[in-house]
Amino acid sequence: MDLSKSMLISASGMKVQNVRMRIIAENLANQDSVATAPGEDPYRRKSLTFQNILDRETGLNKVEVKNVVYDQAEFGMRYDPGHPAADEIGYIKTTNVNGLVELMDMKQAQRSYESNLNAMDVSKNIIMRTVDLLR
Repeated sequence: MDLSKSMLISASGMKVQNVRMRIIAENLANQDSVATAPGEDPYRRKSLTFQNILDRETGLNKVEVKNVVYDQAEFGMRYDPGHPAADEIGYIKTTNVNGLVELMDMKQAQRSYESNLNAMDVSKNIIMRTVDLLR
């Protein structure tokens, strides 16, 4: 395999992990949100699905974001009868974002990004050494 192609594969991996980190950051920013009115839903957790695609121009299988999906897990409930969004028995809906899960996903995305960065760095160093040998 051409080393420049391995760098393109790593770059596509870094790109999807960047999108994943943005979605995780959005989830974390909204982890304390609640419904604003009775019967309304609070923020719903988002996640990504990935897919391999064939880049016909380069002949490489790259990874891309397939789509952003909403987590269909149940919302939490919190007793707060004074809140404007409370139902008739005093409960409000809370988001389905779990901060611990988001932090674990963030750590995994960070490690995947770093792995792709390291692979790209190794490819770059091999190319540079080859150029030095050819001088």
